[in-house]
Amino acid sequence: FSPHALERSYLTFAMATRNSWDQRISAFLLSPSQFLSCTTPDSFLSELLDELRDDKPNDYKKILLLKLLLEYPTVLCATTSVGEGTAQELMSVLSLTPQKSVNLKCHLLLAITNILICTSCLDSQAKAAEDYTNFLFSIIQDTNDNAGGPSLHLLRVTACDCLREMEFCHPGLLSQKLETLYYLKQQETTALHQSYCMLYTRGLKNAIHLLTLQNDVDNAKLRGVLGGNEGFAWKSAELPLCTLPFSSMSHIPQLPTALDCKELKSILSLLLEESYLMTPTLQAAVLRELVEVVAMIPAVPPVIFKSQLLRLFGTMEVELMHAALLMKGTFTDSLFTTEDENFLLKRLVSMAQHPLLGEPDKQFYMDCVLHFPENRPISSSGEEGLPVLVTPRLTLSLLPTVFKDSTTMLCQMHLLSLVHLEADGGDEDRGLTYLFNHLMALLKIVENNGSKEMVVTTFRVSFIFLTHFHHMERFSEKLVDSFRQLYLRHGRLAPHLINLVDRIQECLAESLWPVQLLRALQKSIVEMPLLQLTLQDLSWHLKVLGRAAQESQIGQRSTVVFILNILINSNLCERRSWQVGNSILAVCRHLLQHPTLSQMFTEMADLLQHMSRNYEDTDIQDHARFYYTLTTNLCWAKLAGVLAKGPEGRQTKVRSWSAILADSEGLTNCLNVHQTDGCVLQLSETHEHIPRCEETVTETLKTPHEKGLFELYQEQLKTSGCAVQLTLRYSLTHAKGTDPRFDRIFTICLHFDTNTSHYEDVSDIHVPCLFRDRKPPVVELSLKLRQPLPISLRLSAIFTTEDGLSWHTQMPDVDVSFPEIFLPVPLPLGTSRECKEEVFDHIWKSTSSGEPSSSATSLFCFKTGSDALADLIKGNFEDYLVAETWDQSVWKVFMFLPPLCHVLLMIVQAEDACQIHIATDNWELLPHIGSYLQNITALSKNPASS
Repeated sequence: FSPHALERSYLTFAMATRNSWDQRISAFLLSPSQFLSCTTPDSFLSELLDELRDDKPNDYKKILLLKLLLEYPTVLCATTSVGEGTAQELMSVLSLTPQKSVNLKCHLLLAITNILICTSCLDSQAKAAEDYTNFLFSIIQDTNDNAGGPSLHLLRVTACDCLREMEFCHPGLLSQKLETLYYLKQQETTALHQSYCMLYTRGLKNAIHLLTLQNDVDNAKLRGVLGGNEGFAWKSAELPLCTLPFSSMSHIPQLPTALDCKELKSILSLLLEESYLMTPTLQAAVLRELVEVVAMIPAVPPVIFKSQLLRLFGTMEVELMHAALLMKGTFTDSLFTTEDENFLLKRLVSMAQHPLLGEPDKQFYMDCVLHFPENRPISSSGEEGLPVLVTPRLTLSLLPTVFKDSTTMLCQMHLLSLVHLEADGGDEDRGLTYLFNHLMALLKIVENNGSKEMVVTTFRVSFIFLTHFHHMERFSEKLVDSFRQLYLRHGRLAPHLINLVDRIQECLAESLWPVQLLRALQKSIVEMPLLQLTLQDLSWHLKVLGRAAQESQIGQRSTVVFILNILINSNLCERRSWQVGNSILAVCRHLLQHPTLSQMFTEMADLLQHMSRNYEDTDIQDHARFYYTLTTNLCWAKLAGVLAKGPEGRQTKVRSWSAILADSEGLTNCLNVHQTDGCVLQLSETHEHIPRCEETVTETLKTPHEKGLFELYQEQLKTSGCAVQLTLRYSLTHAKGTDPRFDRIFTICLHFDTNTSHYEDVSDIHVPCLFRDRKPPVVELSLKLRQPLPISLRLSAIFTTEDGLSWHTQMPDVDVSFPEIFLPVPLPLGTSRECKEEVFDHIWKSTSSGEPSSSATSLFCFKTGSDALADLIKGNFEDYLVAETWDQSVWKVFMFLPPLCHVLLMIVQAEDACQIHIATDNWELLPHIGSYLQNITALSKNPASS
């Protein structure tokens, strides 16, 4: 045997071994509800906490486990008491975590914080919440890493973030700790100073907000808040987590104007000075908090931010520009002069086209221009309107071009359409003409087979243009003609045109442009020569004609004549196309509801009668005959009532043909597929595998051939080996504790999901019925393998109960283990052992020499007695045994694994141990072979694997 092959075998085996927790974590994250249907949240949580307490899993594995608590805290901790208990367990784990596992400690802090917040432990002032908050505060008191050292720097960052999140979710929690937080902020000289600043600012804002909600606030109360050095304010009032309005300050609660706020003003000035040293993201967050603080204190003028404006005006950071706009919307002319306002707006316009910025940033600045907060807005009704300062001349550089990406082009088109909506000739009018020419250029690109993205963008640009300028006839008429010509060249654009018409009518109910477009399209379609129509074009035309038939202002006689001529003068009826016939009937349905039905009654009756007699599809004939009966027996008002549909496509609740359904709600209930609460069905664990092949190695091996037996076996295996299927036999039974209404179920459809490329898709299995008091039916599952590897099949079922309801249930997965894939070598029945051994020897020789290249050999050793070894071979390899020596010291085992793989075992009984020499033509199977041999030898007498 080769030592290198043995080493590679064990290495591959070790890499392929997967921990069960990895699979459980993946399954839970994929679908928590489905995962917990087979267990309970409490039991799974208990197992998870046990694994976290265990010292064997590494930090990475424990972080993966904590991910479940971070993403689904309320699923695993449904009540406050469970949440508190889980938090206490995690704190115990945290206390036992080694000092060097800083990353794990940080994730534990995040998980505990998340659980306490999501399970309302903060609101109920649970003891675990109090202990944990004190613990976090003790961590952040180690300023400059004096006690814990630099290794715990990341832990302090996480502790600050956790306290800030707790303060956000329980406003006022830190309102009695402001002096201590201020002192810690001043003492910190590392980069962590930013986190202390953020924490103090958040606590200061909520404390001021809490004061504004109190009565009789005086200087003593204000000084008490700023100098607070007590415990946590668990009994603080819950503050509404509101954002400040951008247009006015009328709804912002404020402190009395007579308060002495010199100390507070000094603190705010110091915070603003320190903000220079922060990263843009944290700096913007601090500025936002301080803006809200100043807005609540009339005694502190907004000009305190004046020194920040010059820096903010020149920034290229989106976060800081957003903070500047927040100041603008909050304080307006109290902080921004007219010159400041004009400069800021010009800055936004220039940034919206800056070549060094990405497209998302440019779109943000264009949106800021569109919603620019003015000092003196004309309207405050809440409707979207353009700021007065945004003029065509200012936005001249923002005109769209076809070279922009789709989103930027749409943003520019929307902004410029608002700018030029009320243009009064001159340069402004030329800008509107440019927008229209831009739209025409896009239509020309679509006409020349533009991409799908360009098609969608063009119709969106058209929608934007029409919503603003549909009333301008010089543009709307040209657009109608352009769309008509575009449709005649590209009928596939019918869905886009119909969607454009629908959206325009939704936004502009009074606009006549949609009707004008549909009338033009209808006229172009019905005037087409019949010889130029193709079946695909006809399907698009019918969609357009059906949409045009819904407009009462458009005459429809030409549509009926057009469709009747097609049916009479073509072989469409003989082609039996259900899709085309159904499309024609959809047009007829709309025509029968049209107010001008009386003017085309004869042609309509001829059309329906022709379809009922000559269309060679029974379903189409029946519907056409039904429509013909309604047409000839009902007046138009009753006919429209029968065929009318509600706003969501449902039948309207009128006395009509649908009244023959006595219980429409019951019918709807029967047509729905209901979901069972738990597992109803299962496949029994006991099964046997049966090799089946559509065309295996034929009987020609029994007759003499010029080629050797091995060569002939190889040739025929290449052509027929892939057809070998693995058939597993199961019993379909009820799951334990199922509802009695499922005791008798019918028309069961079992659906298997492979979720892997190693197997071909499994066909659904249909079972007529299953009764609890009868013998369960046997189900045969046929698997066609691409790679001989184990698999876990996800299984679900749809069935019907005695009351006629349909149900869907998720069933336990079906696991196919590696030994269940073993099949005898596909030689004809009656092939002697000598022939099998000859094939065995040829394959052993070729794999040992490295042919094919995927071949591999290995060695497995274990200790056992001679009698136990014989029992082991008889119990596991009897069906695959092809040779054995007279003294039972050597056995040859020959196994076939579909589609084209072999596993050969030569078992040798030595003096000190038993050796199993392994050869296979697929080296990827070695880890699974090693695992299988370990399992079966562990059950033998005196096992000791090596």
